[in-house]
Amino acid sequence: MSASTVESIWSRPRRYVAEIARDRATVRATQALRYHVFAEEMGARLHTRIDGHDVDELDDYCDHLLVREVQTGRIVACTRLLSDTEAARFGRFYSEGEFDLNGVLALPGRFLEIGRTCVDPRHRGSVVLSTLWNGLAEYVYQGRFNYLMGCASISPGPHGFSVDAVYRRIEPEQRGPVELAVRSKNPVPGWMRCPQDESGIPPLLQAYLRLGCQVCGEPYWDEDFNCMDVFILLDLSKLQTRYERRFIAGKAASNYAETPGLV
Repeated sequence: MSASTVESIWSRPRRYVAEIARDRATVRATQALRYHVFAEEMGARLHTRIDGHDVDELDDYCDHLLVREVQTGRIVACTRLLSDTEAARFGRFYSEGEFDLNGVLALPGRFLEIGRTCVDPRHRGSVVLSTLWNGLAEYVYQGRFNYLMGCASISPGPHGFSVDAVYRRIEPEQRGPVELAVRSKNPVPGWMRCPQDESGIPPLLQAYLRLGCQVCGEPYWDEDFNCMDVFILLDLSKLQTRYERRFIAGKAASNYAETPGLV
């Protein structure tokens, strides 16, 4: 790709941009979006201390990556990112409350945990998620992380959790190796499991799998969110290889670097 072509791509008007929340008001706006999606849309029981907002004890230790609609300034998607250094300061990763991660955390290198990812229902689609992933790629590149990890949720179908059917849809290369299999601290109860393929693989988990994430071990039953969580792990060298040429090299070849915080 020529430098002129790169400049042409980056000079096109964009509907969405990604950025890190830099002030309390912006963080509160992401928490309001989370509350709308998780509590009002999904019916989750949130143990929050602020009405109308999904707030928990981890938020103050995380960076909050968001997608903003350029025309309106509205926040339409968000996720939160917990680095290994901040997890140590807090005392653990969020995922450690659901899974035994001893095998995973024994890997050499830096870890970044992603969580509480959601998209405004009026803006769901590949463009918003792509914008969010581009922001994530820039973040992990700048932070020199080695692994991305987190929990991805799967809602029950009409008759319960189709654990086996969902796992049959996951390709062999999308399953982590045995030595990295995590142990669920609250497995899906047998009476809540059903053999039918009712729920399938939800779009967000599909997006994680397309990034190159692997599912490691059996799922956790999250009673508050009424969903089962699977643990995902990504060797970030794969993400960097995929995105570096397309986005980071393009950024360096244009004036894009003059707009800090946007990806």
